[in-house]
Amino acid sequence: MAVQYLVGSIVAVINIMIHALVTVGAIGIARWAGLRHTEQPRLHLMAVMVAVATALMVAHTLEVLVWALAYAIVGAAPEGSDLLYFAFVNYTTLGYGDITPVLAWRLTGPMTAMNGILLFGWSTAVLFEVLRKTLEHLAAIHAPGFSAEDRG
Repeated sequence: MAVQYLVGSIVAVINIMIHALVTVGAIGIARWAGLRHTEQPRLHLMAVMVAVATALMVAHTLEVLVWALAYAIVGAAPEGSDLLYFAFVNYTTLGYGDITPVLAWRLTGPMTAMNGILLFGWSTAVLFEVLRKTLEHLAAIHAPGFSAEDRG
């Protein structure tokens, strides 16, 4: 059990580092794009949010790939299993259906789910903060439809 926990912890930390790196990059891009003046503020806001959400989805996909690689290295799934699918099922907390872990590595599933929940929550917080900051900036530059007076 200790080996399962150690392997799961190492993979989780690698994924946290990936998420931190992508978050810093996404915030930098959002800050650069969000602070620009624009003729189309609603379209601009949408573009910033789509770019940040896309970057975060790429991060989550990379993180699932890291889990799939770890499963392959330790043999956590039955022979012939689709490890990418298995990692996605665990990471997204979808739950077991047609593939279950081998008994010796059964803690990796819940650890993957715990990692996914944490990182999805982190992504949600990043998206809301980018939205809040972009709206704040658009109100500050008096973009049409984004001032405090417009919101009542």
